[in-house]
Amino acid sequence: MLRLSGDEREQLEALIRKGKSPAQRLLKARILLKADVSEAGEGWSDTRIIKAFDTSVSMVYRVRKQLAEEGFEAVLSRKQRATPAVARIFDGEKEAKLIALACSKPPKGRARWTLRLLEKKVVELKIVDRASDSTIGRALKKTFSSPIADSAGSFRRRPIARS
Repeated sequence: MLRLSGDEREQLEALIRKGKSPAQRLLKARILLKADVSEAGEGWSDTRIIKAFDTSVSMVYRVRKQLAEEGFEAVLSRKQRATPAVARIFDGEKEAKLIALACSKPPKGRARWTLRLLEKKVVELKIVDRASDSTIGRALKKTFSSPIADSAGSFRRRPIARS
């Protein structure tokens, strides 16, 4: 059994009226409104909700369970991950070493550092255990101090603007 307060109903109805929320949040709001057995609610059965919204039994069950265990706000908000999906390879210190390496003199016989050369060198210097050239490129791209990559994937220093 699910019983919503007047404020909760108003909040859900406003959310649906706006229609600007993610589809999953709107579906949860509709499920809650239809399952509400208060005087203002319709008190639909789970079967009727499933057919009306073309959703699954588990979705209706999870919405009800989350409301009971975590509360109204938790149902409508996204759960934040405790840890990122993939751990970052370069933390601040390692990224600084990578930038220093990229700005240093390239290996003998090379005009400049390439992503592949940097990839091998950071592993060789034991800055990181492993890294791909695309990870190296992303780490360097997000810093203003990094050299600009040309179309060949190698780096050159940013020209000084003269006025």
